[in-house]
Amino acid sequence: MKQNKYDDTNFFSAYKQMPRSIGGLEAAGEWHVLQPLIPDLHNKSVLDLGCGFGWHCLYAREQQASSVVGVDISEKMLHEAREKTDDPAISYMQMPIEDIEFASEQFDVVISSLALHYVESFEAICCKVHTYLKPGGSFIFSVEHPIFTSRNEQDWYVDDQGNRLHWPVDHYQSEGLRETTFLTENVIKYHRTISTYFNDLIGAGFAIKAVKEPKPSDEMSNDPWMKDEDRRPMFLIIIAEKEKSSH
Repeated sequence: MKQNKYDDTNFFSAYKQMPRSIGGLEAAGEWHVLQPLIPDLHNKSVLDLGCGFGWHCLYAREQQASSVVGVDISEKMLHEAREKTDDPAISYMQMPIEDIEFASEQFDVVISSLALHYVESFEAICCKVHTYLKPGGSFIFSVEHPIFTSRNEQDWYVDDQGNRLHWPVDHYQSEGLRETTFLTENVIKYHRTISTYFNDLIGAGFAIKAVKEPKPSDEMSNDPWMKDEDRRPMFLIIIAEKEKSSH
């Protein structure tokens, strides 16, 4: 199922009010951990899967990437991205991530930010990305942490006064579709275990270079959006590398 929730008017209206939508990368809770992991982009060709408002595409060009392609399923997201972008080296394509088709060894770096938990088969995406990357190329992505996605509810247990007691984990080993609430109801995500993320990457031929479970930065710890975010991991960040050619 390829759900395009971001073109839903109510969902998109709520999404536009999020700090990351207004403030860009600096307002994203995981950016302080993700940014240092991104390899040198100078003169590199970059693909952004689930590019949203185009923040990572713009960043890649600021780092002097030679070309950037942003892919997103949402017409509304890409409209915002194009409004922010005045750069012929950045191109945007509207399609589901699952449907991407590019040339073998077309890109040096593939980035995806908080999009791949909407994709049913991570294994299939790993195989495609591995094909599209040049030898030695990097695949760096963030997803919602499996501790976060294990339950449909994806929320805290609270007491009668609404105080957050703990973050429950249940049905962790039962991978697959979760119908949950994020900004609006009936949002489809796909839960998979940490081992599946690792093994799908390894199975596709990647070497895993770094794994991060970021906490909010010190500057963000006072933000109401970030309250209690150090009590359980919300994000998982992985950087993987395609083996360099032996020739």
